[in-house]
Amino acid sequence: MAPKSVLLPVSDRRRGGGGDGIFKGSAMSKRGAYAALSYMACAVLLVMFNKAALSSYNFPCANVITLFQLIVSTCILYAMKCWKIISFTAGEPRTASDAANLVPLETLLHTLPLSSAYLLYMLASMESVRGVNVPMYTTLRRTTVVFTMIVEYLLTRQKYSSSVVGSVSLIVFGAFVAGARDFSFDAYGYFIVFIANIMTAIYLAAIDSVGKSSSLNSFGLMWCNGLVCGPILFLWTYSRGDLELTMNFPHLYSPGFLAVMLLSSIMAIFLNYSIFLNTSLNSAVTQTMCGNLKDFFTVGFGWLVFGGLPFDLLNIIGQCLGFVGSGLYAYCKLKGSSH
Repeated sequence: MAPKSVLLPVSDRRRGGGGDGIFKGSAMSKRGAYAALSYMACAVLLVMFNKAALSSYNFPCANVITLFQLIVSTCILYAMKCWKIISFTAGEPRTASDAANLVPLETLLHTLPLSSAYLLYMLASMESVRGVNVPMYTTLRRTTVVFTMIVEYLLTRQKYSSSVVGSVSLIVFGAFVAGARDFSFDAYGYFIVFIANIMTAIYLAAIDSVGKSSSLNSFGLMWCNGLVCGPILFLWTYSRGDLELTMNFPHLYSPGFLAVMLLSSIMAIFLNYSIFLNTSLNSAVTQTMCGNLKDFFTVGFGWLVFGGLPFDLLNIIGQCLGFVGSGLYAYCKLKGSSH
């Protein structure tokens, strides 16, 4: 028997049938459901660890956390590649893996659009966590699905069924209801969250485009992201003085802070992998909807651990509307809506 690939290729997308270009929600496979659940678990934990480092320890350099995550991720991928645990190319036998044969230069250059989108997505997402409390962060991030649908329409003319559009509209309406009492906001914080939403949509679209046109699997794309983004982010943090500020950080060698940083980096690896896998097995819109569904746990943990918005009725109604909209989309996806 031929050895199996480590991963399904990122280009393996399952769309609904029909020649009219309208996405009607093909039924989600068991592997797709596992990928979606894995993403939601990793995303909740990563937000908590990042928030702990930035708020609980008052770490001033969000970009350094991103750099540390990239370094740890790249080192782990390299070690796993050398030990022939994984491959970087779809369909490549693990026994044929060679540490000296990683990713060709032309393939690396081909992934530059994805790596650039990933870097901007990471920077904007990390900065947005600092400026907004956890409940409002998750509320505003729910509007990402709208940006994703717009980007997909602009790139591929993808259209959606009425049930999908209705569930998205309910989510957006719920987001505005939940945030109605928080409009004495920090304008910069809200602006960064919406920038993060746009970059998330572009990043997911880039996964689709670059993944389909390259032979790399999820691990290979993560490796390219690390090689391209790591040096750029290092120079950026060095020029801004973030590295010097980090070295002078009073809690730098605190066991608790180091544990939070390490757990954040490990979760970032799992999160990146699950994003690639969920987007490839399901769709970019499903990926963003999973982000909305996992917010139920993020909001709860955020209120309990970090505090935030007062627990008022209007906010509860808005949160519930968003969760109902996410659940409606999940139901259509799991069952395979035909209208």
